[in-house]
Amino acid sequence: MKIYSITEVIGYLREILEADSVLVDLWISGEVSNLSQSAAGHLYFTLKDEGSQLRCVLFRGERLSTQLGNGAAVVAHGRISIYEVTGALQFYVDLVQPEGVGILHLEFERLKAKLEEEGLFDTARKRQIPAFPRHIGVVTSLTGAVFSDIVNIIARRYPLVELVLAPTPVQGAAAAEGIVHALSTLNASEGIDLVILARGGGSLEELWAFNEEKVARAIFASRAPVISGIGHDTDFTIADFVADLRAPTPSAAAELAVPDCSELERQIKSQQRALVAALFAKISQQRNRLDYMASRLKSLIPDVNRYRQRADELTKVAAMYLSSILSISKEKLRSQQMQLNALSPMATLDRGYAQVQRLGKVVSRIDQVHSGDVVDVRLSDGEFKGRVTGIKKGIQAWLRNFLSNKR
Repeated sequence: MKIYSITEVIGYLREILEADSVLVDLWISGEVSNLSQSAAGHLYFTLKDEGSQLRCVLFRGERLSTQLGNGAAVVAHGRISIYEVTGALQFYVDLVQPEGVGILHLEFERLKAKLEEEGLFDTARKRQIPAFPRHIGVVTSLTGAVFSDIVNIIARRYPLVELVLAPTPVQGAAAAEGIVHALSTLNASEGIDLVILARGGGSLEELWAFNEEKVARAIFASRAPVISGIGHDTDFTIADFVADLRAPTPSAAAELAVPDCSELERQIKSQQRALVAALFAKISQQRNRLDYMASRLKSLIPDVNRYRQRADELTKVAAMYLSSILSISKEKLRSQQMQLNALSPMATLDRGYAQVQRLGKVVSRIDQVHSGDVVDVRLSDGEFKGRVTGIKKGIQAWLRNFLSNKR
């Protein structure tokens, strides 16, 4: 036989209690007594009736829709479990309402508080409604006037859009599941830009499908933005809080979903007039600027005639300078030519002398030729060939030979 510890037994009982579907989602009515608040801000109290009592704890941060006080008759929501440290059975409360409020209203407040805490109502996560949708899905009943009203309003305001109906019951036991399925079908379709979730007015009981948690989560998970148009202006459902945009009625939802063609036409014409006016103003501005630049350019044009006269004067000066340079150069050239002529062998030849060459070399001494050599004789006006028939040395040649022998 196995012997269990107290901790094991208490843990086993806690697991049994927390696995019970009734005890984990429970509404209990009773009278508050033994109310106290801890330093951490948690509330501890007892709920009792004529036959029994139950210890309760409401942690700081949970929802209170009424001020708790000893003797107050309330309805509380929470779960039953065991506090293992003391082994005491406790009711862990997450919502307290005054007694006399309907059960549906209590459930509405509980779910609203839960989803709000999870962030499903957060404004920052809500998506922008497309300005010009092409395909709009409609989740509503196939029967009734709601879909017809939506069709008529959208056809009048923006006939370019295509409506895709995902029919579903909007009241009764099958409504919540049908709404979830319709939203899933539209999100699985390609090209759906926007979804309208709509139903006509009714009582809290008739609109209850739109307060179901599964519907709220389906709206939250929708790929396309959702506009809710449920009931009348005073009707609020959980679906309205989760939707990206709430409309007070189905007809208002249709108007919010699409722009008004007549208003668009008016805006286009207004913008067209503004554009034309802006264009003419720009043209006028540029014309004035062009005129200013032309006058400015004209004032900056140089005096061509003055520069032309100056160019003529400079040309004359340059011509005089060049003429002077040429004259001086000619005189220098003539002088150098005269000097060259004076030194030229040709001038010597003109005076009756001749130039003798042997084998292309000028003969300047008598010992450069021998008897019988053929020589070229050049005069001032021509050349002829000659032959040496005799050699007669002069005194200079004799002295040159004499000096050479002495050495």
